[in-house]
Amino acid sequence: MSEPDLVTLHPGPDDYVHTFGTRPPLTTVRPGTIVELTTEDCFGGAVRGFGDLPSQVCVFPYLNPVTGPIAVAGAEPGDTLAVHFVEITPARDWGVSSTFPHFGALTATHTTAMLHPPLEERVWLYEIDVATGVCRFRARTGDFTVDLPLDPMHGTVGVAPAAGETLMSITPGAHGGNLDTPEMRAGTTAYFRVNVEGALLAIGDGHARQGEGEVCGTAVETAMRTVVVVDLIKGGGPAWPRLESDGHLISTGSARPLEDAFRISQHDLVGWTRDLLGLDELDAYQLVSQAGLAPAANVCDTNYTMVAKLPKRLLGPVRAYDGMHEHLRAVGAAYLHRR
Repeated sequence: MSEPDLVTLHPGPDDYVHTFGTRPPLTTVRPGTIVELTTEDCFGGAVRGFGDLPSQVCVFPYLNPVTGPIAVAGAEPGDTLAVHFVEITPARDWGVSSTFPHFGALTATHTTAMLHPPLEERVWLYEIDVATGVCRFRARTGDFTVDLPLDPMHGTVGVAPAAGETLMSITPGAHGGNLDTPEMRAGTTAYFRVNVEGALLAIGDGHARQGEGEVCGTAVETAMRTVVVVDLIKGGGPAWPRLESDGHLISTGSARPLEDAFRISQHDLVGWTRDLLGLDELDAYQLVSQAGLAPAANVCDTNYTMVAKLPKRLLGPVRAYDGMHEHLRAVGAAYLHRR
């Protein structure tokens, strides 16, 4: 069996894109290709110290740059794009987070208008130590510090939207985008419905770690060195992005209000479970109701995102997408062994 193609993608400042759906591909790859790529943080690297307030050093709407798009040969509308994350490694020994006056779950926004003053805009710096696997939180007021475990993930992963639509990279939706779920970590396979020829995959918004909900609006934002395997399943494109880890099937839903995002993710997981196990729909509904998990992904974006998880041990020998996750995991393991 021949080794898969290997493509390296290290974009320069002029190569990043801030939307899904408007830009021609930076490269085209065959299904099964391993892609080594780098990504910039959500601030484009402009926030480096306490005095670098995002409102002063960043230019809206040029936030949340993504690497891509990557076209996949043979991908057609209705197909399923599979993206397996082999490795996600912080590219810097520091990360940043911030609060914003009108962004986040616990402040007034333009859609939730309040008379009280907005939150202070403030920056936090985190020391990242990949060797020991920690990032260090330091309080801005007082001398409290604590080491948090690294859990690198990508907040923004998606494909071009349907019907020629263009969406900002900070917007999550049926195409993926800024889902901000910690589940998008190394070892996970993501599945997206292909909406345009080539799919046009883009990846960005690296987080050294993030709590569920991304409550303040930012994670520990940093640049990343990432390796993915990109493959194609003809047909079967899911209505909403799905993820698969070694332990769980994961459905996503993005909408406002939050309960609609919850319903979308649960609806998809019930349908996925029904189809995989050949169950009556209400039987699948009952199983997901008793065995499922529902962590929040983000409660701060233009749309909110919820995920729904079901333990794969309940499926017995059944494998989603004919074992694509297991196959891509083996491809990734062989790449790491050769390297």
